[in-house]
Parts: sequence; structure tokens; C-alpha cells
Amino acid sequence: MAISVHPTPNPNAMKFSVGAPVGGPKSANAPDGDPMTDALLGVEGVVSIFMTADFVTISKAADAGWDAITPAVTEILGSHF
Repeated sequence: MAISVHPTPNPNAMKFSVGAPVGGPKSANAPDGDPMTDALLGVEGVVSIFMTADFVTISKAADAGWDAITPAVTEILGSHF
């Protein structure tokens, strides 16, 4: 499934639309035993996630760059949806 990435008003947050229900709403800023949550939070620079409806919002540290985070998150989400 194609993942589309959209900016948000917050430059430290990006919306990843997956085109399928993701469950939730759910927020996490620490590993919780869920494989997808733990994988997303394991991406260097990711500080929190929020998921609901058909998208996941990723928040990054202010000094982290989207160039490395976006492909890693897209790969993780693509393998789960």
C-alpha cells in the first residue's frame, strides 16, 4: 500500500496517511510492546507518535531531520499496512 506524507502546521510533525484503518486513537512516546509502535519510536529522531483513523502522525526532535526519518517511517508503515 502506498504511504503518502503530508506536512502539518508543526514543522516537527509529519502526517503519514496509510489508506487503511490504523486503530486508535493512540499516542506513545515510549516503547509499549506493540511491534509497530516500538519500531517507529526506534527510528532515530522520533520522539512520539499519534495514530487514528487512517494516518499516523510522527513528531521528531527539533534537531532531527526529516530526510532520514521519512523513509524509515514509510518503510515501517508499509510493512504493517
